[in-house]
Amino acid sequence: MTNAKALIPCVRAAAGIALLGMLVFPVTATATGSPGELDFNEQTHLEFMCEEEKLARDVYITLGTKHPEASVFGNIDDSEEQHKCAVSDMLEKYGIPNPSTSDNVGVFTGEAYGAYFTEKYNELVERGSVSVLEAYYVGAFIEELDMIDIMQCPQEIIEADNGIDDVSQCGRIYTDEPDIQRLYDSLLDGSKNHLQAYVHNIEKIIGEGNYRAQVLSQDELDEILGR
Repeated sequence: MTNAKALIPCVRAAAGIALLGMLVFPVTATATGSPGELDFNEQTHLEFMCEEEKLARDVYITLGTKHPEASVFGNIDDSEEQHKCAVSDMLEKYGIPNPSTSDNVGVFTGEAYGAYFTEKYNELVERGSVSVLEAYYVGAFIEELDMIDIMQCPQEIIEADNGIDDVSQCGRIYTDEPDIQRLYDSLLDGSKNHLQAYVHNIEKIIGEGNYRAQVLSQDELDEILGR
């Protein structure tokens, strides 16, 4: 499936870096590769995040088309394109083939997790098509999930037969490469801002202070929202 919105090529540019700060996970494992080299766990996580950033972009493009009155999707899908490009650039820097060989919306080609992201895309689009409110909830869900998956090993990686069997064995809490740490910090900050935007739109409909966390703990959510 192709998308109605024109997709601009990745543009390499330095992104502003800011720490999310409030998501705290115990570090119980560290990367085993040499400085400047990625071990299997770091590579696996980076590949996964490349497709997860594409998932966010693709869902927002699709929901923005379905709900043209919801301008927030058009703003945030541009940001997610930049995130996807930033992760793609990091893969290229380390000589890792990009799992995303198609830029078409809703198409995920990664050998390891492409099927998972295809299913997740279809599930989230179906949910978000019900109403503009559900679409906003889908956006908030994606951003909450993204923060967890950036920080630690996503459940889908742990459940695969790959030798990674604990949340501490990949992600921001695991890598010791400064450039990947900075990338993940930037993605976290972006997800925080996007979540705030979606919650703002949700609460314009359901009332201020009534949104409840979908993936994060309520305390984590409240800190992000400054409550």
